[in-house]
Amino acid sequence: MRRVAIALLILILLAGAFGVWLRSELEHPYRGYSQAQIFVDIPRGTPRWKIADLLQQNGVIHSRIAFVALSLRHRRRVLQAGEYLFDQPMAPRQVFDQIAGGHIFVHVVVVPEGWTMFDIANELARQGLTTKEDFLRVARDPSPVRDIAPRAPSLEGFLFPSTYQFSRNATPEEIAETMVRQFREEWTKLQAIAPPSVTPDPIPKSHSVRQAAGSVVPPLSPEQLVTLASLVERETPQPSERPMVASVFYNRLKLGVPLQCDPTVQYALDLAGKPTLKVTPADLHVPSPYNTYLHRGLPPGPIANPGDASLRAVVSPAHTHYLYFVADDSGGHFFASTLEEHNRNVVRYRRLLQGLPAEPPPPPKHKKPARTRNARHRRVLKKKPGSHR
Repeated sequence: MRRVAIALLILILLAGAFGVWLRSELEHPYRGYSQAQIFVDIPRGTPRWKIADLLQQNGVIHSRIAFVALSLRHRRRVLQAGEYLFDQPMAPRQVFDQIAGGHIFVHVVVVPEGWTMFDIANELARQGLTTKEDFLRVARDPSPVRDIAPRAPSLEGFLFPSTYQFSRNATPEEIAETMVRQFREEWTKLQAIAPPSVTPDPIPKSHSVRQAAGSVVPPLSPEQLVTLASLVERETPQPSERPMVASVFYNRLKLGVPLQCDPTVQYALDLAGKPTLKVTPADLHVPSPYNTYLHRGLPPGPIANPGDASLRAVVSPAHTHYLYFVADDSGGHFFASTLEEHNRNVVRYRRLLQGLPAEPPPPPKHKKPARTRNARHRRVLKKKPGSHR
């Protein structure tokens, strides 16, 4: 009995000592890393003891035993996967609460209006969220938008421009799904204002572009509307101009003439792995169904991801007879209804590029020669019919 009592006493003392040590460990802030901050990535399915190992190895906690004991005491709280940022001394209780609460470090990804899926892939790769190839593999699968756009060749056009927050553990599929979900929300709002079809005003016969026989613009399908919006998006950065740019494209579609949109050529080169910032005259002959200089009508799919303003512009275009536009020097465009007017606008644009005023100065006024006294005298002395000197 005496030995049993002594053993129990020792166990009680050890338990008490362990309790005092454990309380000290759990409440004492600790920082074992020397750098200003450290990231700890906890993969999905990592067991609690392995998480404790990761935290101890990275200098976030002092004792993995203390952390595991705390974790088992609160076993109902799930330790969530993700990338966590630590930049100050923290007690194990605080570390546990941060991970159990899922307060992960997020990467802010800004997708501007008019970016292509290639641009998005490059940004995601730059931030280390995924590889360019993996995201493009997902973006080339149009399955997530089959119900909206059955003929869409990819997710291009449906990765809505916005500011997103992604964890490092987000998969390419989850990233694309988030962007498509945002597009669906905006598309639902757009359907409330979208007319059943968009029909441009009749084009006067006096226009210098010959209308194709039987050329009529049918109601556009959702993927065609998004495609047209992507052209508008890439042509002008000015939201106020987008309804007019949309009207130009609608009018050209109605006449059955090529849209001649430079950004479609750029996208054809993107698809061919030959991206360019400036289209050259030689590029206009690139053999691609996206080349709207060679092919009439809309390209097979969107060439970028349009924002809200461009989507609204194609369902509510301006009512104009414009068929042409050319850039000015302020980010906008000169619009024209005839080729002659367009050519004058091209001259204005070239003058602006040279640092000259858009309009050439008026020709100098020539003064009428002063009449001499003798001339006036001769006029006075001119013989009148039937008169005699």
